[in-house]
Amino acid sequence: MFKEFKEFAVKGNMVDMAVGLVLGAAFGTIISSLVADILMPIVSSVFSLPDFSQLYMALKETTEAKAGMGLEDFRKAGGVALAWGNFINALISFFLVALALFFVVKGINKVKKAQEEEAAGPSEVDLLTEIRDALKK
Repeated sequence: MFKEFKEFAVKGNMVDMAVGLVLGAAFGTIISSLVADILMPIVSSVFSLPDFSQLYMALKETTEAKAGMGLEDFRKAGGVALAWGNFINALISFFLVALALFFVVKGINKVKKAQEEEAAGPSEVDLLTEIRDALKK
């Protein structure tokens, strides 16, 4: 049983998947930083909006937590907030990751298609033409 598990765990697809997961996590971190640290401040300054990550609706205020505080301070003071600005940031991150993956998969499919066409060899018409020419000789 251990031998079967070892063969399963060391298969090429399993290793490829593990590498993909690690790279995907790193890529997700980069995209999150791109959205939070670069894109959203630019959008906020262009449209004169506050930082989206600080946009929230206070659901429960306390004596220390009052609406208008920063989101983190509001939550630390015991307030309950619906952080819809963070949700907007997450949506933008998702769409950027999806777009990047779309282009990666599109490129991989293009390379695979080219390899399949190369591996297919000559077409049926080419083979028939060669046979005809050989018979004429």
